[in-house]
Amino acid sequence: MKRPIRLAIVGTGSIAEVHANILKTMPACQLVAAVDITPSQAEAFAGQHGIPAAFGSMPEMLRQVPCDALLISTPDASHAALSIAALRAGKHVLCEKPLALCHADARRMVAAARKADKVAMVNLSYRNWSALQGVAKLVHKGGIGEVRHVEASYLQAWLPSKIWGNWRTEPRWLWRLSSGHGSKGVLGDVGVHIVDFATYPAGPLRSVYAQLRAFPKAPGNRIGEYVLDANDSAVLNVEFRNGALGTIHTTRWCGGHTNRLFLKIAGTHGTVEIDSERSTTAYRICAGRDLDHSQWRDVEVPPTPDNFARFFRAIRTGKPEQPDFARGAEVQQVLDACIRSDAEHRPVTLPVARS
Repeated sequence: MKRPIRLAIVGTGSIAEVHANILKTMPACQLVAAVDITPSQAEAFAGQHGIPAAFGSMPEMLRQVPCDALLISTPDASHAALSIAALRAGKHVLCEKPLALCHADARRMVAAARKADKVAMVNLSYRNWSALQGVAKLVHKGGIGEVRHVEASYLQAWLPSKIWGNWRTEPRWLWRLSSGHGSKGVLGDVGVHIVDFATYPAGPLRSVYAQLRAFPKAPGNRIGEYVLDANDSAVLNVEFRNGALGTIHTTRWCGGHTNRLFLKIAGTHGTVEIDSERSTTAYRICAGRDLDHSQWRDVEVPPTPDNFARFFRAIRTGKPEQPDFARGAEVQQVLDACIRSDAEHRPVTLPVARS
């Protein structure tokens, strides 16, 4: 395929704005349509980004616009149905995270992708950070020995502050706090990222013991149509399949940290660390002879292709790229286990992920 890949964006909210600004700069991509259940919003989005067509539904767009691939950037509850419909229409799909609201739906998406024989990837966007790619490569080749302990966190500040806007008055934030609007809370919104961030380099989990909490945020814990019942803090005590122990936690309540991801992996021969407030292109390591003096050094990692570039490359070459739908389903299985663990107040063992 020598011509640009014709891509339609389905869902034109705030994250679609970010994506469109990136995609417009990529020669491999031609934006051909915008879709939103609010047609006027789709039209405004298309006009803003120079996209030639706008529609109020995906089926209507598929009937009228030749395209090769779809970017699904709608709210979480619609990911499964839209992705499966796109795959059945013979389109490649890049879907926003989380892949689905439950593992069963995620498995249906994996099956649909295999049946269609199309590229199907999930936008776990922190795979774009070269620091994470560098740490994964280091750990996978045994650079810190056998993994013994993992500490991972994703901290946001938008509940105690207005750093991302006033969530009390903006639907784009309020829906994320309401299970009735399809939210799985901070666990589904950014917990999906930190689970991938930790397990991509350190390996899969054997078990998880999770506590989820939705703290009071308004009178009656309700603002207008939004019941604020989705969790806004999550703490996971985990065991990895290699025997390592760890903690993974995330919250929207951590003032002073706009959007901070942290990862520390300790092994028998050293420890490696990523702190996004220090760098997303370098990691710190204490290993080898430095261990006896607790000396750390910074390692800069060359740029890595982002998820868009990997998606387009997979379409052109026919060779699979990560993170694919199977990986999205694997992470969703962990999230499902967290919800069950919290409900039953006990650790939950994870089955070995199917390929």
